[in-house]
Amino acid sequence: MTIQTMPQVTHPTIIEVHGLAKRYGRRRIFENVRFTVPRGALVGIEGENGAGKSTLLKCLVGLLKPDAGTIALHGRMGYCPQEPLLADSLTAQEHFTMFGAGYGLSARETSWRSERLMETFRCAKYARTRVDRMSGGSKQKINLIAALLHQPDVLVLDEPYQGFDYETYQIFWAYAERYCQEGGSVVVVSHMHTEKHRFTTMLKLAEGTLAEGTRPEGRTS
Repeated sequence: MTIQTMPQVTHPTIIEVHGLAKRYGRRRIFENVRFTVPRGALVGIEGENGAGKSTLLKCLVGLLKPDAGTIALHGRMGYCPQEPLLADSLTAQEHFTMFGAGYGLSARETSWRSERLMETFRCAKYARTRVDRMSGGSKQKINLIAALLHQPDVLVLDEPYQGFDYETYQIFWAYAERYCQEGGSVVVVSHMHTEKHRFTTMLKLAEGTLAEGTRPEGRTS
């Protein structure tokens, strides 16, 4: 198995997955998984609890090594896990400073980008609030902003709606659609998608295989 991060060049696809397989002992999680994420696409991956979605996602972002197959990444990836990876004792801005340094951003870039994103997701008032004093929805916003801070080419989201109120839910979808229109790609992994009409492609993981799911209404390709 190989995971390759390709040079920063314009490419029609952001992610290419070929023949991916994973087992735990004798238990097959999935086998011969193949799919691509085109530039500007909003791709949904759904499946029942226990279908292997989280395992597939961890392989996709490099947290877990598949037993076979290849993953080619043509650009920068942003990953937003289901459970926010945040430190209770740090404020939102301290998290952004830490993530920005990890991404190689200057302090000025980090400050400017985080302020814009906090305004977009309406959480600027929490910039100096410790994580342990935030609601679950606010933590998820900080989690999402941290994944977007370095302006990734593809954003991979695991159950991103948890804790979002209706207003934030609408803001999220508006942002995701604009993000794709501007050339980025989004992959949303969930046990249930209620906004299928928004997706370019819907894939379903079941019984160890990944196949095209119900074609989103209003989509012709």
